[in-house]
Amino acid sequence: MTLTNLGWNEFFEEMLSERKWEGNEPARVIQEHRGSYEISNGDTIFRADLSGKYRFEAASRDELPAVGDWVLATLLHEEKNAIIHQLIPRKSKFSRKAAGNTTDEQIIAANIDTVFLVNALNQDFNLGRIERYLIMAWESGADPVIVLSKADLCDDSDEKAFSVEKIAGGVPVHIVSSATCEGLEGLQEYLGIGKTVALLGSSGAGKSTLINKLYGSDIQKVQDIREDDGKGRHTTTSRELVVLDMGGVLIDTPGMRELQLWDAGDSMTNSFQEIEDLSQNCFFRDCTHSEEPKCAVNSAIVEGTLDQRRFENYKKFKKELAYLQRQTDKRAQIEERKKWKKIAGDRTRQHRR
Repeated sequence: MTLTNLGWNEFFEEMLSERKWEGNEPARVIQEHRGSYEISNGDTIFRADLSGKYRFEAASRDELPAVGDWVLATLLHEEKNAIIHQLIPRKSKFSRKAAGNTTDEQIIAANIDTVFLVNALNQDFNLGRIERYLIMAWESGADPVIVLSKADLCDDSDEKAFSVEKIAGGVPVHIVSSATCEGLEGLQEYLGIGKTVALLGSSGAGKSTLINKLYGSDIQKVQDIREDDGKGRHTTTSRELVVLDMGGVLIDTPGMRELQLWDAGDSMTNSFQEIEDLSQNCFFRDCTHSEEPKCAVNSAIVEGTLDQRRFENYKKFKKELAYLQRQTDKRAQIEERKKWKKIAGDRTRQHRR
């Protein structure tokens, strides 16, 4: 296996040419543990730690390596240990707001070409969740693909797929069943040497089973879904990169019941294009689409051309992102004050000397 099999391409070659190698070698992060990593150079897997300098200079979580990242590291071949010194600039990243009260970015997967948004067609089918995942997928820089799994457990898969296509904005939608292998051949076009695909979805959506089918053997643990509500149990507990024999890389991720939005940029427009277009026809430019007269959005809801559920989700996501922006700005102000306070303190100490 070579670096190319791991997803290395001209983009990373160009990024690396601008940096000093200093005796280090490129490697890809294939698994992340608490405080340590597993990386591969295409030939050997190494247990890796961050250098003291790297750890000290990293200002935030997003500057630390994540699964899928490429790094420059000192590789100790005999011991199969490594020291990571630099992060090679990312091509793409799928992020969410980290759990808890802190306003931090958590990178789920990095340097991905395609995101498989996996949603089961059984009782756990949820259009709102798909909309949420689509927003973050558009923002990631990767190409989103919606994979509707467990078709063998659904009697109206075509009807559900049609409802997804209406909100997908042209994103490809595939109906698959890992149990019967239905539709799996349609996913092959996204795989191949040098390509990286990340699978994201809630617990029990069938991500690990799908990886086993695409790989050709059972390399990921799987569990049965609960019979009472069709929801799954957590199987994958950490993000992991898997290299396919046929070429290409898959990144399995733990199931996420709730994906908290991170910086969405223009992805809201991509995900809710029809509502954004309708807003341009409202009589008032600052229309909130609540009780204003001549509101094109409300008119579309009354006429039945815009689904009320979809509009409510749109408002919910806008509100969530606005709150996140306020919290992020507040944190940035605090960090800026800390920086200038430190500079002032350093200058005072220098003056005293």
